[in-house]
Amino acid sequence: MIEIRGITKKFGDFTAVDDLNLTVNTGEFFGLLGPNGAGKTTTISMISTVLLPTAGQILIDGNILDRKAAKEKRKLSVITQEYSMRQDMTMDEVMEYQGRLYFLPRRVIKERSDRLLEFTGLIDFRKRTVRHLSGGMKRKLMICRALMTEPEILLLDEPTAGMDALSRRQMWNLLRSVNSGSMTIILTTHYIEEAEALCDRVALLNRGRLQKLDSPKTLIDELGMFAVDEMRDGKLETRYFHEREKAIAFLSESHEQASLRATTLEDVFIEVAGAKINK
Repeated sequence: MIEIRGITKKFGDFTAVDDLNLTVNTGEFFGLLGPNGAGKTTTISMISTVLLPTAGQILIDGNILDRKAAKEKRKLSVITQEYSMRQDMTMDEVMEYQGRLYFLPRRVIKERSDRLLEFTGLIDFRKRTVRHLSGGMKRKLMICRALMTEPEILLLDEPTAGMDALSRRQMWNLLRSVNSGSMTIILTTHYIEEAEALCDRVALLNRGRLQKLDSPKTLIDELGMFAVDEMRDGKLETRYFHEREKAIAFLSESHEQASLRATTLEDVFIEVAGAKINK
């Protein structure tokens, strides 16, 4: 279990994360959702100890996490937004290098490399260098590398950034499979449909502050499962309803161009944050 207790991170006069309190349960797929600049990456960086909080504490299984907490840090593995791999290395070399960093025996490195590359569908490309991999293949290789140490907690910072729609869906299936083994995953994303599809619970952040925290379904139900979009004076206005019959009745009485659809997590964020997500 991860406990985030009142963490704040300031960069000079700018507050990137402001008194954030969260608990992430063991085995949970947890999402940090928000627009660019919401504090998602800063929060992940503090959990990974790349950054230290200006105030507050982070605990893993009841123990304070800091740069000296070797036992707790070994439970973590991080996948960043950037492709942090040498371009001239093959997949096998990337995996072997990662294993050696953690002093794993050669036999273990070989066994885990084979299993992970097979699991992610990369086994036939293991001799290909990083510079000759597609963006989606690089992302999968980064997951393989992160799983080499068999972490208990996987931190994913915008793992599908820049992917096309098909590659993104393939990554979703891969992450669901990883999570099914009871691994705790914390995902940051500004793709709202990604959080809705993957996460057990999401924290909606805006300007470094927690706005809402619950399961996507609960947040949507709370707002109203049915949405009617109307064009009024050239602007889109949306009304939400808990009952389909009421939504249809409103739609039938509307004199504007209008349509009925299912409410999404993006609607929830817009209502909470008062601003459209920048995609």
